[in-house]
Amino acid sequence: MNYKVQGAVRRNKRNFIIFIVLWIILSIVLVMPVAYSITEATVNGVFDMKIFFTKIYDAMSHLGTVIAKTFTPGYIGTFFSLLLKFTVAYAIFVLIGLIKTAPKNEYSDIEHGSSDWSKNGEQYRVLSNKHGIILAQNNYLPVDKRGNVNVLVVGRIRFW
Repeated sequence: MNYKVQGAVRRNKRNFIIFIVLWIILSIVLVMPVAYSITEATVNGVFDMKIFFTKIYDAMSHLGTVIAKTFTPGYIGTFFSLLLKFTVAYAIFVLIGLIKTAPKNEYSDIEHGSSDWSKNGEQYRVLSNKHGIILAQNNYLPVDKRGNVNVLVVGRIRFW
């Protein structure tokens, strides 16, 4: 299971910065005007939908004044409450995206035919790392081993 977490983190390193920047932008452009509009539309404890839609349009149009007003005592509680709900929902969507990009199995990003499948030099039980027929970098098929040492070369030879 650890390979899934490591694979998802490795695949999404660049995306984490995008996730954070997008969260900041959405918090400013979406959450602040909605929090401002909810506070303005709640008159005497009753929420008025008509005032909400009027204020949200004005808030989106005049974002600078909304940012300044959001951090005043009457609005900050609604903003942080809404920001917490938005952050939880955003984190769930990001987590779903990370789960979707997790590798299906332990060997999904490893090149087929490479020696990356072996750990801690276990390939040297069969191969040699010093001399013999070259198979890959630091992997040689020893010619002095008992048994079959036939090698099939797949590819083409280029002369130029």
